[in-house]
Amino acid sequence: MLKKDMILLIGLLVCVKTCYSLDNGLALTPPMGWMHWQRYRCIVDCKEYPDDCVSEQLFKKAADLIVSEGYDQLGYEYIIVDDCWLNKTRDENGRLQPDKDRFPSGMKALADYIHGKGLKFGLYEDFGTKTCAGYPGVLGHLEQDAQQFADWDVDYVKLDGCYSNITEMYDGYTQFGKYLNETGRPMVYSCSWPAYTEPLGIPGDYETLSEYCNLWRNWDDIDDNWANVSRIIDFFAENQDRFIPYAGPGHWNDPDMLIIGNFGLSDDQSELQMAIWAIMAAPLIMSNNLATVKPQHKAILQNKDVIAVNQDALGIQGRLVFKKNKLEIWTRPILPIVNNHTSYAIAFISQRFDGRPYHLNTTLQEIGLNNPNGYTFKDLYNPDKYDSSEVYKAIKVTLFPTAVVFIKATPVDNEQVPNEKLIEVKHIF
Repeated sequence: MLKKDMILLIGLLVCVKTCYSLDNGLALTPPMGWMHWQRYRCIVDCKEYPDDCVSEQLFKKAADLIVSEGYDQLGYEYIIVDDCWLNKTRDENGRLQPDKDRFPSGMKALADYIHGKGLKFGLYEDFGTKTCAGYPGVLGHLEQDAQQFADWDVDYVKLDGCYSNITEMYDGYTQFGKYLNETGRPMVYSCSWPAYTEPLGIPGDYETLSEYCNLWRNWDDIDDNWANVSRIIDFFAENQDRFIPYAGPGHWNDPDMLIIGNFGLSDDQSELQMAIWAIMAAPLIMSNNLATVKPQHKAILQNKDVIAVNQDALGIQGRLVFKKNKLEIWTRPILPIVNNHTSYAIAFISQRFDGRPYHLNTTLQEIGLNNPNGYTFKDLYNPDKYDSSEVYKAIKVTLFPTAVVFIKATPVDNEQVPNEKLIEVKHIF
């Protein structure tokens, strides 16, 4: 009981700092939901592309499918409108207005529809003179636009950074966050500030970001191909010592959207993206056509064990602990805690393309798992693969190209002698 109380106390202390800074107490675990951008971009021709254009019908359909396909029961709750929803000009009073042809009912009505499904409503803007697609930005209207979002019952605000001055971002992003708080409506605040500085070699100010933003994009947009996903994974690994200290309940690093269910990833690569996003405590924001997601991809997106890793209450971002010849081991401390030892999620991944399997052999102590009584294992993608009741200290994994084996290791609370032999986990293909 004492250990549980300590965990709760730590969480409360983190929340006190977060709530004091952000004044919203939100995103205590990484946000989950659906956003249109990667899959639908800025398609605005509804005559030529009636099912794909950025319109109120697209978001109503997404909300319907989040519920009918059971995603909401697993924590996917935000329906987020990205760029291209706006009219090209503000109204006569300087207020933002949606495109009247594509959003004829208005944004408050769309929010009401989404809320009526038991979901939450997210909306995009840009700290600049224009959004990335050329629509009105918030610059010069920060306080007015923050209040407009509150009036529309927005629950999540993504603020991009096109057409802005990098030197003004510190004051601009923090000021807009204060204006959001002053509205009195709790709104998750997603900042894009470091996505514009990091590619220029200017490190993000993550201390400030963690005080004023619930999450922040660290780097460039994700694209629907494995090479891009791999580069994002490498970028986060190379910079993990800078990023990890600032992740935790209420404030998260964001490697961008889940593209599982689109066109660019194989089944194995889809499992790998989901696993690493879970290890990194990343927001799980899908961008896909929910109506056409294949059953195997839906199973990955709805894997309860992997989602539980992502949503773990300790809120500790995991890290790369081993890399050789594009074979990697990532670990993340998670609950439960046994004998003062955390459990761990362990992702064994291959980023190789040479068409052959490779073996990774390791003792758990070598990768930071130090419970002297050993651990029980569960393969999170293949839970019936082997006997998870045996206790082990070592593991042998067979990996195929651009694939993952994802394990949960739970410490044993007794003095039985662990099995000294290797447990062998083979990738299923």
